[in-house]
Amino acid sequence: MGRHASEFVEGVAARGRLPLDYSAGSLRLVDRLIDGLRRGGAAREEVTGPLTGLGAYVGEVLVRQAGAVWVDLPPGHPLRSLFAHPVGVRMPDGRVWNPLGRTVNRFERGPAESLQTFFLTLHGRRPPRARRGPGRGSGRP
Repeated sequence: MGRHASEFVEGVAARGRLPLDYSAGSLRLVDRLIDGLRRGGAAREEVTGPLTGLGAYVGEVLVRQAGAVWVDLPPGHPLRSLFAHPVGVRMPDGRVWNPLGRTVNRFERGPAESLQTFFLTLHGRRPPRARRGPGRGSGRP
């Protein structure tokens, strides 16, 4: 799914300069892109490709920013039928989340399902790493 997210970002970048940089803040842009799909009046079936790309991107943000890993859900796994997708992301605390499904929910239900809010309130993510600049934490003044 990471490769799928990268291909999606490259395709979007080729059409316009959108700052999809895998940051938590970029999820605000993802919310806005989905709002645009909603305003266009397309049925979900008509935007399955873009929603899958955006969902892969959301999952990759969780991987890069929250310490998650992509997991394949084998046939018969209870989460596979619940998620309606064969993949999810496992957080450092062991919880498995469904970024592809969350993206579909955002499209179907609107702003109340914000993906940026989902990330910011997500349980089980790794705390952000402290940035160390010159002299910070190094024992030097």
